[in-house]
Amino acid sequence: MTVTASTSAARSRPVQIWLVVWACALAAVLAVFLLQDSLPWAVNYPTSAIIPVADWVSALMNWVKRNLSWLTRSITTVLGVPLDFALSLLAKNFKIGHGADMIVLPRLSWVGVCIAAFLAGRAAGGWKLGALVGGCFLYIALFGQWTSAMLTLGLISIAVPFCIVTGLFVGIWAWRKPWAESLFISPALDLMQTIPTFAYLIPMLLLFGNSPVSAMIATAIFATPPMVRATMLGLSRVPSEIDDFSEMAGCTARQKLWRVLLPSARPTLMVGVNQVIMLALNMVIIASMIGAGGLGYDVLLALRALKVGEAMEAGLAIVALAIALDRLSQAIARNHAQGHAYQEVSPSFWRRYPNLTLAIVILTATTLLGLFVPAFAALPKAMTLTTAPLWKAAVSWITINFFDTIEAFRVALILNVLNPVRAFCEGFPWLGAVFLLGLAGYQLGGLRLAALVAALTAFCAVTGLWEKTMATVYLCGISAFIACLIGVPIGLMASRNDRVEKIVTPVIDTLQVLPSFCFIIPVVMLFRVGDVTAMIATVAFAVVPAIRYTNHGLRQVPPALIEAATVSGCTKRQTFLRVQLPLALPEIMLGVNQTILMALAMIIICAMVGTRDLGQEVFIALSKADSGRGIVAGLAIAFIGIIADRLFNAWTAKARARLG
Repeated sequence: MTVTASTSAARSRPVQIWLVVWACALAAVLAVFLLQDSLPWAVNYPTSAIIPVADWVSALMNWVKRNLSWLTRSITTVLGVPLDFALSLLAKNFKIGHGADMIVLPRLSWVGVCIAAFLAGRAAGGWKLGALVGGCFLYIALFGQWTSAMLTLGLISIAVPFCIVTGLFVGIWAWRKPWAESLFISPALDLMQTIPTFAYLIPMLLLFGNSPVSAMIATAIFATPPMVRATMLGLSRVPSEIDDFSEMAGCTARQKLWRVLLPSARPTLMVGVNQVIMLALNMVIIASMIGAGGLGYDVLLALRALKVGEAMEAGLAIVALAIALDRLSQAIARNHAQGHAYQEVSPSFWRRYPNLTLAIVILTATTLLGLFVPAFAALPKAMTLTTAPLWKAAVSWITINFFDTIEAFRVALILNVLNPVRAFCEGFPWLGAVFLLGLAGYQLGGLRLAALVAALTAFCAVTGLWEKTMATVYLCGISAFIACLIGVPIGLMASRNDRVEKIVTPVIDTLQVLPSFCFIIPVVMLFRVGDVTAMIATVAFAVVPAIRYTNHGLRQVPPALIEAATVSGCTKRQTFLRVQLPLALPEIMLGVNQTILMALAMIIICAMVGTRDLGQEVFIALSKADSGRGIVAGLAIAFIGIIADRLFNAWTAKARARLG
């Protein structure tokens, strides 16, 4: 009894000390704020002390452009060859020669591509998946979005293999050299995954010009990190017995890697491939701003012209393409995870790969047929459908009948929630924020984490972006908070009721595959541009991790512990509050962490609908081709994400250690 009491007292003592420390720290920050007339430099960073990092970056980029233009032109020429081939094959015709001697070869027939998509789906997941994938491509054709969708698909078809190969080799190097992983690769991956997508476009535009090659390079850089992480994770999870067996069999290091370890890690690698495809699709849509064309460009033009129907149709085509690629890659990954593989039954190619052979024959036949029957080459416009007038009529009807209600909700939200929180964040002393975040880092991870967090926070101030940074934090914070308020209870209900989970899972799966553009379109229809639109779109985009991680964390609690609690006489409510919830809390907090990062990524894209934050800085820099301004704003956004990620990961690690 005495031992137990002394142990609990020892545990509570550090908690009480930290409560005192935090009370003193908050009091000090409040004092700085109240004395801002005497200490103005501690509240608002002095303009005279701003470090011109943006000017330095602009000078560096201009030097690179002047002195290394031969290299960038060479890269553009080399990468343009496979890209032009893919775009000509899928979206444009092949043009050989010039003038009167020009020979035009047709692109692949839309009929053949739809049938090939059906065959790929059937081979990977049966008739249902075949019908879904083929139906998605048929939908794109019937609604007149075929050429734009094939431009997008052509870019993806070149960018994704590049991402997979690059990510595979970098992941192998990181797995073999832990020092390189900790010093270079992990920080680089963190930066690549937290820098906003717009910020990638600025240096690409400056170095490679306004062209599809620029869009492809930006897409490849943005989509590579998941493959690197999947490779490291897959190789580290290969059982040691397999490694030992390969050495006993006399394999060399190269043979062991390529013939034993990588095949064993194939299920995890295929998950990485799925993530690469989805990120590439998302980025290609955004890269339409620098010459990618395709569906993203159609959405952008329609939004700029406020053509709601056209924007919605292009957005739905993006959704159809995303669902087809996601379900197909997931089915292939599942097959590899379950050990399903194509087995060689005959030396002849067509017997080993019947579906692939049939797809090639159908593509060839329908494309040749298109030379004589124009309907096979391109779907006649008379046969296409459109829902644009319906969307426009629906928005008009809602606006006429519910304008007062929507406007009252929007104004109340702005006046009572958004404006007060924004004023609080923008008026918060920069020195106080550096101090408090550094203190949180020290409590959770020690001196190293405290120094990292404080330095990254200070960067946002010393570069003159403090007000924009806090505007970003305000909107991201509110959106993530509301997303967690919605997502965590839904995850709780899904974890406790299988029927609810069956309803929720398809919904969040669909939300997860939707590119970010598609969340903006319907909200803009109803709420126009502004912070309310950005907040609602961000909540819809970021709610998925909160639901998924909460459900997964609660379902992963060992049944033996639940049975032990039941045997001890706990009610269902006590078991949930005292056993399941504490054990699942680290997993739930990981979901909160991912929700914050996704909200941050979406907030930046919402600069298109009139937000005034770091995203606007990047957007303005992109329109003016100001590389320094855009890259520094992008780094500030990335640092916000890294700070949140590091603090939440440290908190989660401590919680896991405390729970054993």
